[in-house]
Amino acid sequence: MCLDVSAFAGSALTDTGIAVPETELAGIPPTYVPARNTVFLALALAWAETLGASDIFIGANALDYSGYPDCRPDYLAAFEAMANLATKAAVEGARVSIRAPLINLSKAQIVSTGLELGLDLATTVSCYQADADGRACGRCDSCRLRKKGFAEAGQPDPTRYRD
Repeated sequence: MCLDVSAFAGSALTDTGIAVPETELAGIPPTYVPARNTVFLALALAWAETLGASDIFIGANALDYSGYPDCRPDYLAAFEAMANLATKAAVEGARVSIRAPLINLSKAQIVSTGLELGLDLATTVSCYQADADGRACGRCDSCRLRKKGFAEAGQPDPTRYRD
C-alpha cells in the first residue's frame, strides 16, 4: 500500500512550500501533520485485527515533543476506546490495547533505554529534513530535541549531521 502524504496539506512535513522552522516556536508548530497519528493508528488497527494481534505500539512522546495534540496520553486513550468500539474483534471480546512505552519518558531516558537495549542509535534518524543520505540538518525542532536528549543522558550523539 502506498499513501501519498502530500494530500495532508498545511504541514511543513508534507508540503515543500512550507519551510521547516529552525527556531523554537510557541504553540503547535507548522510541522504538525493533520491527523498523522490517527492515520497511522487506523492503519495499524486494521492490520492488527487482520493478524489477530491485541497490542498496537506507537512511539508517541508527551514530555519532550513539539506540541502535537496526537502525542498526548488522553488522545491515545480515546483512540483505544474508539478501537474497541469499532472492530469486530473487540466487539467479540478480543480487545485491543494501544501501547506507548515512550509516552512519559524524557528524550534522555529514551536515549538511555535505547542504549541499554543495545540499539545502534547511529542508525536512527529523527530529522524533519534529512538529506537523501540520511544526514540530519541539526537545526529543526526534532534535531534540537535529539541533541538535548543525548546531552542530558551524558552520551555522545552518533547522529550524522550535514553541518
